[in-house]
Amino acid sequence: MNRQIGILAERGGTITHVIVGDAKSVFIPELDKFPLGRRPLRGLRFIRTHLKRDEPLSSEDITDLSLLRFDMLAAITIAEDRSPYKIHAAHLLPAGNEKKYEIESHGFYNYDLDFREFVQNLESEMDRKLLIDRKDTRESAILVSASTRPKYEMEDSVEELKELCESSDVRVLDTVVQKLREVNPRFLLGEGKLKEIIITAMEKGATLLVFDQDLSPSQVGSISSTTELKVIDRSQLILDIFAGRAHTKDGKVQVELAQLKYTLPRLMGRGTAMSRLMGGIGGRGPGETKLETDRRRIRDRISHLEREMKTLGEARRQRKQRRVDRDIPIISIVGYTNAGKSTLLNALTKSKTLVENRLFATLDTASRRLRFPKEREVIITDTVGFIRDLPKDLVAAFKSTLEELEDADLLLHIVDASNPRFEQHMDSVRQILEDIGLSEKPIMLVFNKSDLVLESEMQNITNRYGGLAVSALRPETFSAMLQDMENTIWKSA
Repeated sequence: MNRQIGILAERGGTITHVIVGDAKSVFIPELDKFPLGRRPLRGLRFIRTHLKRDEPLSSEDITDLSLLRFDMLAAITIAEDRSPYKIHAAHLLPAGNEKKYEIESHGFYNYDLDFREFVQNLESEMDRKLLIDRKDTRESAILVSASTRPKYEMEDSVEELKELCESSDVRVLDTVVQKLREVNPRFLLGEGKLKEIIITAMEKGATLLVFDQDLSPSQVGSISSTTELKVIDRSQLILDIFAGRAHTKDGKVQVELAQLKYTLPRLMGRGTAMSRLMGGIGGRGPGETKLETDRRRIRDRISHLEREMKTLGEARRQRKQRRVDRDIPIISIVGYTNAGKSTLLNALTKSKTLVENRLFATLDTASRRLRFPKEREVIITDTVGFIRDLPKDLVAAFKSTLEELEDADLLLHIVDASNPRFEQHMDSVRQILEDIGLSEKPIMLVFNKSDLVLESEMQNITNRYGGLAVSALRPETFSAMLQDMENTIWKSA
C-alpha cells in the first residue's frame, strides 16, 4: 500500500482505532471518548509503522506523546524484505527528571515488556511527583500573560490575576509571562510556545489555562482545539467570581446577562471544546444551565433578562425617589476591589456586611444610615469594587447598579495605602468614574489601612495626593474624615 498504518490500544489490549495514513504520516483522530481527566496518562498507547528502515521517532511524535499524554508511543520500522525490523518505544517520565521522556529501541522480535505493570508503576510515580493532591477537587491553573506591553506591567497584572484566582478558589501552579513583538491573531502567542506551556501544564497536573489578556472567540477556539485543558481569560474569571457572589435579584440578573453576552460569540460548536468552555470555573453561577443552549435560545434568554432589568430598574428608581423625597443626603463608597470599603462601612455604621480579605467580596450594593451631630444623618452605600480591565459586558450589566452613584452627594474614594500598586488602582477607579460620567462629582480621597504603613510614608502619601489617612479597624482615626464629610454635605448650612 505504501502507506503508514497506526493503531490505538487501551491498557487491556483492546484495539480502539485502526488508522490508515499516507506515505509520510498517520492522522490521530479525536479522542473525545477517552478523556484525560485528572490522570497523568490517557490510558491509550499509539503504535505506528514507519516506511523507512531506520527512521527514529520524530519531534512531532514526541509532541503528540506529550500533548496527548499517551501511555506509550511506538514506531515499528521495516526491513528490506518488508518484515518488521525494529521498534522504537517512547514514554513520558515523571516530573522532576532532567529528561521529559525516554526512548528505547529494540529488535522487533526481542522486545519483551510487561506493559500493564510498567504503565501502572509509571503512573503511580507520576502521581507521587505531582505538586498537588489528587484528592483536592479544586481547579489547578497555569496563568499565562502574553502581550506587547512592558514586562513589568504584565508581571504586575499577573499578580492581580493570582488574587482573582484565589477569590475563585483556583489553585495557581505556575505563571508564564512572555513579551511579544506582535500578537498572534490565532493563538495570542506562538503555536510552539503555546504547546510548550500546555505540556508543562499537564506535567504539573493543571486542569485550567487562565490568560491575563482577553481572548477573541477565534483565539479561544484555536487554543481549545490544541488542548483538553479548559481555557478561560481574565474576563471570564471575573464573571465567574461575580456569579458566585451575586445574592440579590438585581445582581443575579446582571451577572447572568453578562455571562450570556460573553458566551454567545464563543459558541462555535459542540464537543470537547464546548464542554471545556462551559464547565466548572468560568461557567458556574445563575446562567450555567443556559450556557449549553443554542444561539437562538441564548438570544431569547438575553432578551428576557434585558426586559427584567428594565423592571428592576423601575423599582430602583422608585426607591431612589423615596430617598430624595425624604431629603436625606447620600454618600457612596467607591474604590478598587479589596481596598477595605465594607470594613469601613461596618465601622462607620456599626453594621455587619460581609467582609473578606479577597477580591470582590462585596458585589451587591449595601446601604446603611450614618448619624452626625445636630440630628443630621446620611445614607452611606457600599458598591462593588472596581478593577482594571473590567469586562465591558460586566460594566454594561452593572451600569444600573452604578447608576445609584449618580444620586450621591459625595463619593468616598477608598484607597488601600498598603498595596504597592495603589497608584495604578487610583487611576483605574478614576477612569471608570469618568467612563460612567461621574468624574465631576465631589470626591473625597481616603487612604485606608494606615496601620500597615509607616507613619512617615503615610504622611508623604496624604501630602502628595491631598487625601486623609484612616484605618477601618481603628475608629479613632475617623474624626478628620467625618468632619470633612459633614462640611462637604452641609457646607451651605
